[in-house]
Amino acid sequence: MNDKKGFTLIELMIVGAFAALLVIIFFLQKSNVEAMDRDDARKTAINAMYYALEEYYYPKYGYYPDTISEENLPVIDPELFTDPFGTNLGIEGSNYTYEVANCNSKNECQEYTLRAQLEKEDTYIKKGKK
Repeated sequence: MNDKKGFTLIELMIVGAFAALLVIIFFLQKSNVEAMDRDDARKTAINAMYYALEEYYYPKYGYYPDTISEENLPVIDPELFTDPFGTNLGIEGSNYTYEVANCNSKNECQEYTLRAQLEKEDTYIKKGKK
């Protein structure tokens, strides 16, 4: 009779491989969840800019600005102009873009498009109503 107690090397290797697989799956899922959270933050920021333009700026002035910032949209949190990686709207490399159309010589515009580059979905786009 064999009276030795304990695990064989094969059993330990199988348990170790299974544990490593679980750790890999955990970190992959954690990365996906964090990316989806950043995408949600981007959508929230674009929606805040959109509603500030539609409910505050356009009714007050009758046109859209050629650029947007915390100076001309003081009704929203200034941090929303900064993407999750810390780049401000209007700076190259930002996840956010504001494009205008049908502008006159005074930079009073009748159309705009807000965009956010998302990580897990297609580009999020909001266009002006007017």
